[in-house]
Amino acid sequence: MGLLYIVSTPIGNLQDLSYRSVNILKSVDFIITENIHHTKILLKNFSIINKIYSLNKINEKKNTIKYIKKLKKGYNIALVSKAGTPLINDPGFLLVKKSHKKNIRVVPIPGPCAAIAALCASGIKTSSFCYEGFLSSNKNFKKKKIKKIKKEKRTIIFYESPKRLIQTLKILSQEIEPTRKITIARELTKIWEQIITGTMQEIFLFFKKNVNLRKGEIVIILEGSKIYQKKKITQNMKKIFQILSSEISFSNSIKIMQKIYGIKKNFLYNKMIQEKFLNEVD
Repeated sequence: MGLLYIVSTPIGNLQDLSYRSVNILKSVDFIITENIHHTKILLKNFSIINKIYSLNKINEKKNTIKYIKKLKKGYNIALVSKAGTPLINDPGFLLVKKSHKKNIRVVPIPGPCAAIAALCASGIKTSSFCYEGFLSSNKNFKKKKIKKIKKEKRTIIFYESPKRLIQTLKILSQEIEPTRKITIARELTKIWEQIITGTMQEIFLFFKKNVNLRKGEIVIILEGSKIYQKKKITQNMKKIFQILSSEISFSNSIKIMQKIYGIKKNFLYNKMIQEKFLNEVD
């Protein structure tokens, strides 16, 4: 039996390719990748000469069978993606799954991963998190997804296209309390790398104003929900709050509403500040 190496490659800065990765890419019988042209450029930079074959979303089922046969014959194969860690939003899962079924050893070669790099630098809780990949390009599907996971207590990681960033931030600001922390990490490890952390309100307004910064590969890190109160804020409660806050301070209005309805202060505060923020944006 051969070995299947899962080799992580740079997401921007070529110096992030490890010595071990270089040695594996040089020594295997051949390399499989989702993007042959891009991988050729990478190999050339490190003077790596090897055969390269394709494994992408179109040919994954067909080619997986072919590569499994090669592995069973004793060939050693390295799997790489266009950038970062293979299988994270990239082809390869079927190959790894079938390798395990055929008792073929799978060897991970750790390295760059945009999701983990962004999480570590975000300043948002890292001890418990979930990865959601790319949100749907369809606005309605995206909204449904965000509604579904907005009560998730773990830190949430998304990837997003720069063209859809402002749309996504707008939907998030409509569904997520504006005081929740969020990080936008763009162009990680590259010259124009930028990592911005703030409240949902601050980040949405920042990118709404700075059109030129909606560029590059983007990772979104969203703080998990801290709201445990399930009681809903009714339209009547909102009207009462508006009347109170027009006569007395915002904080005192919160205290009175808390006493009347028995709702947790933090929950009520987040809901009312969200309502105030959305009215200002509209």
